[in-house]
Amino acid sequence: MTLVTAHPLDRRLAEVLPANALYAVGGRVRDELRARFDPTIPPPKDLDYVVTGLSVEALVARLRSIGRVNVVGASFAVVKLSALEGNADLALPRREYSTGTGHRDFVVESRPDITIEEDLGRRDFRMNMVARRIADDEIVDPFGGAADIAERRIDIVSPQTFIEDPLRLLRAAQFAARFSYELSDAARAGMTAAAPLVGSISPERVYEELLKLFGTSGKPSIGIEVLRTTGVLAELWPEVVEGLGVDQNEWHAYDVYRHNLETADAAPPGDVVLRIAALLHDVGKPRTKDGPHFYRHEHVGADMAATMLARWRFPNETIETIEHLVRSHMYAADPELAPKAIRRFIRRIGPEHLARLFALRHADIIGSGMPKRSQENELFEARVARILEEIPPLTIRDLAISGATSASARR
Repeated sequence: MTLVTAHPLDRRLAEVLPANALYAVGGRVRDELRARFDPTIPPPKDLDYVVTGLSVEALVARLRSIGRVNVVGASFAVVKLSALEGNADLALPRREYSTGTGHRDFVVESRPDITIEEDLGRRDFRMNMVARRIADDEIVDPFGGAADIAERRIDIVSPQTFIEDPLRLLRAAQFAARFSYELSDAARAGMTAAAPLVGSISPERVYEELLKLFGTSGKPSIGIEVLRTTGVLAELWPEVVEGLGVDQNEWHAYDVYRHNLETADAAPPGDVVLRIAALLHDVGKPRTKDGPHFYRHEHVGADMAATMLARWRFPNETIETIEHLVRSHMYAADPELAPKAIRRFIRRIGPEHLARLFALRHADIIGSGMPKRSQENELFEARVARILEEIPPLTIRDLAISGATSASARR
């Protein structure tokens, strides 16, 4: 199989490196193959290569003829190239040996004589175990990754995949959400067996994967459902699972869990903070259920959300914003409020939070699964917008207070 999608840097590198030594690898090749079935997929931004048959010293010497070179990495060397045609990472092929059940529990061996097939075999999923030889654009696919991409499938080579590196539990979920891919039976079984190992992942890495799940996917619910059905979500955010089977009133078509997922999907894509707030906006309902009512669930949920986010080291500003959105999402949208009352609302919410709070309300309505009942939210938002246009003094600091009685006196 060939795939002619050469980047200008491909051709430049081919001029200074031996034939058949240079391979494009990683997500770049996966996305090039995905684009064969979906032409709307944008060209990959990251340019990653593996170079066989050369030492790091020899590789660096050749690359210096075309750009600035920097070697990074303690256990294995990655050569970072900055050239006129673009920036790239080039590495020697590697083998990895698992020494435990943690994300860092690996011995890495990097040598010129390791084959490209061995290098591909250490990667997480078969769809990522694909390379493209730059010399002739031939696809190197020893593990059937191209077939998985064609079938929109996430599959593994070894049943130990997730045990060897538990971070792959989260990567599988965010890939499923980003690409709308299904897990193979083997991948699902592997995730289920390794689910308790989520706790061994550093909070910072969990945070990074959650950012990708909520920030780059069209429907975060796909990834959340992968995590729930494999037992990972119960280890990661058990509070979200509490909503499963908790019925709501006649204004909701779904239980609390499904409603939260639908609301997250309905929130505008690209805004990680808003989408996480949407997932967690009703997380307090199961703990406050009283018949058909959920008294003060927004306050209980806000406290829960703050704890859940701190668990995985979200930035303080992000935690505070999501907590505020969850606590405030039950506001009364009364378009008949007096201007003074609307100014109090703006001051309480904060002008910088209004757009997200209104977007959360609209996502909440869509996520209910029921027909929209009125236009009161739109009318209320229009009233707020008109008040904001007047630029009212919302706090003491907004008032132009001075001892002068006129503009001339202040000069």
